[in-house]
Amino acid sequence: QNGTGKSSLLKIINSDLKPTEGNIQNREGVSFGYVEQIINGHDNLSGGEKFNKSLTVALCLRPNILLLDEPTNHLDLKNRKSLMNMIKKFQGAEIIVSHDEELLRNCINSIWHIDDHQIKIFKGNYDDYLNDIENKRSGLQEELRQIKKDKKEVHKSLMREQQRAKHSKIRGEKLVSQKRWLPAVGDLKKNYASKTMGSKNIKIGETKKELLNRLADIRISEILRPTFSLKSETKGNKTIVSISEGYAGYANKPILENINSSIQSQKHMAIVGNNGSGKTTLFKAILNCPEILKRGDWVVPEIEDIGYFDQNYTNICKDKTPFETIAELLPNNTQTQTRTFLNDFLFRKNEDVNKPIRFLSGGEKARLTLAKIAAKTPVLLLIDEVTNNIDLETKKHIEQVLREYPGTMMIISHDRVFLENIGIDEFFDLH
Repeated sequence: QNGTGKSSLLKIINSDLKPTEGNIQNREGVSFGYVEQIINGHDNLSGGEKFNKSLTVALCLRPNILLLDEPTNHLDLKNRKSLMNMIKKFQGAEIIVSHDEELLRNCINSIWHIDDHQIKIFKGNYDDYLNDIENKRSGLQEELRQIKKDKKEVHKSLMREQQRAKHSKIRGEKLVSQKRWLPAVGDLKKNYASKTMGSKNIKIGETKKELLNRLADIRISEILRPTFSLKSETKGNKTIVSISEGYAGYANKPILENINSSIQSQKHMAIVGNNGSGKTTLFKAILNCPEILKRGDWVVPEIEDIGYFDQNYTNICKDKTPFETIAELLPNNTQTQTRTFLNDFLFRKNEDVNKPIRFLSGGEKARLTLAKIAAKTPVLLLIDEVTNNIDLETKKHIEQVLREYPGTMMIISHDRVFLENIGIDEFFDLH
């Protein structure tokens, strides 16, 4: 997950960061090529161009070991394909931090899963790893079912034993009163039955606790349950976006020319193109950003009917709490209804609901952004490279919500697996 120390581990291996404890031992003659996740400098280059430049510098060192941190971020389809070919052909060892399922499936033969401050090593490919986790989870859940069954049986036995004890007590008291039993004998029988059932209960409780701890080690993403509220007048076969002879760019720098397109309601479309082709510029033009110079005929929804979901979560106020954010969008909700709504997006504890957004993790910010979209469902949703820098659990949450989103969606992404998973049915290619 985000924040577990993957990038720090690469920096320690590359000697850019000293370990708090222990030592790093490298065989003599080993050299490293390292491309970090956030590449500083080269401000005139796009994210993909910065990565390619840094990768070229790293490969010129002729390294034995190549260290790559989220290498597919910002890469277009052409560069993604080139990178994966290079990874497959590289003669040395490679240690790659990635949440890109296409890369994990096609380029990886060993997985280090960092969880609970430990590295769990799995030898094999990504699909084998997922199957292994699922098999372990299914096995543990079956054991838990058996434990619950055993607990019920013990409870039934205990009830029968209590009935017997009750009858025995009456009989014992009668025998004691008749001086045919000593009082100690009756107490001994009663205590023995109670101890036997108690020890069985304790053993079952300990086994169940151990199984729950093992299940907790196998992290399975919880499911979000969004409820959308799209206005009825925006449904049906209506044109939501129409661009004719569109031009967009910056002062003295044209980016897009001769754009002619129309997008119908409820259409889910991916905007694709090489790095620097103008995908984000198109979004900024639709959003009427002041720095964009536009010409042509642009018919788009009102700004309050457009949702914007970007990788920096710019549409949530960092000083507010999740509760305040949703309560403002749903003013007619009771406090309980707002808490229930947030619960569907996994904000459950009081500290999670009332924590200032600036202290939320990246995954929590993504879930809150999705909650905002569901609370006041926009007619048009613009999504810009949201899968960069997020862990697989957050990615699955985003997929769950976007699959069900009922409005018109335009998404910039080069992650083909992600686009397939959210049901993209049309592509708009910027040349």
